[in-house]
Amino acid sequence: MDTEALRERALTSLATARDRTTLLTSCVDEPDLTAQHSPLMSPLVWDLAHIGNQEELWLLRAVGGREAMRPEIDSLYDAFEHPRAERPSLPLLAPAEARTYASEVRGRALDLLAAADFHSTRLTEAGFAFGMIAQHEQQHDETMLITHQLRKGPQALTAPDPKPAPLFTGPAEVLVPGGSFTMGTSLEPWALDNERPAHPRKVAPFWIDTTPVTNAAYQGFIEDGGYGTERWWSPKGWAHVRRHAISAPLFWRKEGGQWLRRHFGVTEPVPADEPVLHVCWYEADAYARWAGRRLPTEAEWEKAARFDPTTGRSARYPWGDAGPGPEHANLGQQHLRPAPSGSYPAGESPLGVRQLIGDVWEWTASDFLPYPGFRAFPYREYSDVFFGSEYKVLRGGSFAVDPVACRGTFRNWDYPIRRQIFSGFRTARSERD
Repeated sequence: MDTEALRERALTSLATARDRTTLLTSCVDEPDLTAQHSPLMSPLVWDLAHIGNQEELWLLRAVGGREAMRPEIDSLYDAFEHPRAERPSLPLLAPAEARTYASEVRGRALDLLAAADFHSTRLTEAGFAFGMIAQHEQQHDETMLITHQLRKGPQALTAPDPKPAPLFTGPAEVLVPGGSFTMGTSLEPWALDNERPAHPRKVAPFWIDTTPVTNAAYQGFIEDGGYGTERWWSPKGWAHVRRHAISAPLFWRKEGGQWLRRHFGVTEPVPADEPVLHVCWYEADAYARWAGRRLPTEAEWEKAARFDPTTGRSARYPWGDAGPGPEHANLGQQHLRPAPSGSYPAGESPLGVRQLIGDVWEWTASDFLPYPGFRAFPYREYSDVFFGSEYKVLRGGSFAVDPVACRGTFRNWDYPIRRQIFSGFRTARSERD
């Protein structure tokens, strides 16, 4: 991609992210911006100023060499210095001041972008720093959307539903051939450090669900006493659901024999054909055991998503190397819900697996670990400090993820107890099972 095309991509990505941030912070009144709607989440106004502060740190100071605009607020918006539960007690910028600050930073960043040399340093190579900041803002936009889901009160956001999909009648599972494939990337210019480097990975042949597990299928697990049967659960999972009296996905409740859920301020019947949403890793693992299956490993998931057996190469996306369009995947908050399982035939992988990108983040069996040859860049706190068995990997993105922060190599991670995230799953089994 030539310099001007890179500049345009960076400009568009930054503008798309800011439009979304504006929507998420302008659709509620000031009390909702400053309130903490869950101890798991920051006040929306913290996210807003943090977005501006990170943009200032990396674009204006690190790339542009500019002096700090507001050095006294750096510590307030350092995510590692203050846990989320403490942030409401900090002397945060008020909503109007936070908006002004983020806007002033953006104006200066765009001036910098207009004159940027994309070959001068590793940070600016191929516009990486601008892409990193666009991805960072979109990741916080997803976080703010989670806060909107947790927020009590009337509906504040609207979006059209995904188009109805014909009933999926294809095979329930697909065989993924064994052997080596290329995992990760060394070529994607805006890939983040934990996606790098590309390396060979060998997996045995396995079967994987063609589509994500649906609400209807998950209800079968519930109705069969899944939450009350210890043998389906890992010891830690069983202890967790017992301790917190968990008996269904987050936001679900049963009334008069019908399952209902609260979804962005609206109570609705649980849609049977949508991928199940708001389940933690322990719940996904227990369902898989109940179904006589297991969660796919991260390597298995990526091979199913990227490997083309005809060419033997790994593509950027299941459908090829071209970026996602609306025909490929449910991304970018264009909708506020997953599409029915089996949707987006144009987005299926060469092996016939669907909805690997978008709709719901998919839990895998794997711990979040570095690839061979990993190097932290440009700072340890993005990935390196999280590696270990404490976190499980999620793949594929959700309806809340923007395309700039979603690709076949993108890695997400969270604690196995987390349910407020837009998480679902699909299952797998070894070929000989």
